[in-house]
Amino acid sequence: MKKILFAGFALLFFTTVVNAQLFNPFKVDISAGAAIPAGTGSKAGVLFALEPKFSPISKLAVGLRLEAAITGRGYVSSSSQQGSSSVVASGNVAASASYLATCDYYLPGIIFRPFVGAGTGIYSLASESFSVNGQNTSVSQTAGTKFGGMTRVGFELRHFRLALEYNFIGKTTITASDGYGNTLVTTGKNSYAGIKIGFFLGGGRK
Repeated sequence: MKKILFAGFALLFFTTVVNAQLFNPFKVDISAGAAIPAGTGSKAGVLFALEPKFSPISKLAVGLRLEAAITGRGYVSSSSQQGSSSVVASGNVAASASYLATCDYYLPGIIFRPFVGAGTGIYSLASESFSVNGQNTSVSQTAGTKFGGMTRVGFELRHFRLALEYNFIGKTTITASDGYGNTLVTTGKNSYAGIKIGFFLGGGRK
């Protein structure tokens, strides 16, 4: 029995060493695409990302995603004035950045490699100002940071990469007064989807 266990561990060790010799564990993803923010009144924009990665085994890659997304966030405002209804506002276009620790798992494949992944980290939200439709007021949101997460699916074809991502970020709530003395409670969604295409340097078979 001990000989069988020893042989099994030896085979596992040998397989790991061979895989490490066949694959380059370091690579850098470079991508760009569309950023589609959630919420009514939002405006789609663009994103750019850089993601250095390390693969301890060929099916797993851990990395650090650095991304900038340029979008216009949407807001929904409601007045404290009795009988008033919610109104929609759209903020000016602004950039936000994110810094996420990521992990991708690759399904079986050599040239065509589907993957699923996730990440978590810090989202740095830019300051933004907007005018509320139908109200005599302008509201500003100061810059800030929020903790969030990301999930994604996609595939790699040789050194080409395509990914669909969704970034989960908490809402922002702002309270302000309009020109008539009414209090406006404004809620904005910060989450956004990303459609990314790009390529990677390094990685793959040696």
